[in-house]
Amino acid sequence: MTQVQKLWPLLTATHHYDKSISTRGRGHGVQIEAPILAFLIETKQGRVLFDVGCDYNKLTDPALRARWYDPVEFPMGPPQMSEEQRLEAHLAKLGLTCNDIDMVFLSHLHFDHAGGLCDVCGAEVHVHEDELQAAREPADDAYFADDFAGNVRWRLQQDEYDLLPGLRAINTPGHTAGHMSLMIELPTGAPVILTGDAADLTENLDDEIAPGLCWRDREDMALDSIRKLKRIAAETGADLWPNHDMAFWRTLKRFPEYHA
Repeated sequence: MTQVQKLWPLLTATHHYDKSISTRGRGHGVQIEAPILAFLIETKQGRVLFDVGCDYNKLTDPALRARWYDPVEFPMGPPQMSEEQRLEAHLAKLGLTCNDIDMVFLSHLHFDHAGGLCDVCGAEVHVHEDELQAAREPADDAYFADDFAGNVRWRLQQDEYDLLPGLRAINTPGHTAGHMSLMIELPTGAPVILTGDAADLTENLDDEIAPGLCWRDREDMALDSIRKLKRIAAETGADLWPNHDMAFWRTLKRFPEYHA
């Protein structure tokens, strides 16, 4: 029986970029607005965060912003993030602090998914072992080294596993070396699969289009993961939630409302 009680989608920032970053070989020259999301999951055994958004300091401190979002080295540009979109601000509205987070599950270690680790440094952090290795190389320029270089309580994984009853890690490599998605069994209704960046947009799922950035150009691996997610959804009746789709985001309940 699931231990999950509530699921809050959290809008932590927005980003404007060329659509081809989300859809490989498609959408060049088309600018899209993408949400940067985290998800707070309340269970009978504690609170879990799926992804943690960006490092607010890198966006607001001029020196850090110039270093990490240099327009020549990082042409994708910086996201837009307000004080009210920080994790601590969301949690405060629920009467919580970052110390009330018991576990963090990271889909992968790109800057817009792992940057907020600095705000939840006391929690146990689950990530795929291959992902941490690729991030430390680094395998691409979306890894910001000091996002994950501190005193992190890593819980490294390889195989698919249950974090808790009702929370199932799914290996979905391709976008990155050790990308993982998360299946959530809610108390009522259909399960939810948070795809992470295995599928930025509904289009990635519907048309089976790989993300623009694939680890070592392994488009085949990314497509295998998309098809795997669709197969699991068909077998379980789960709903697939793409990660950077603004139109889809607007269909979800707005914080502090939650799914249950």
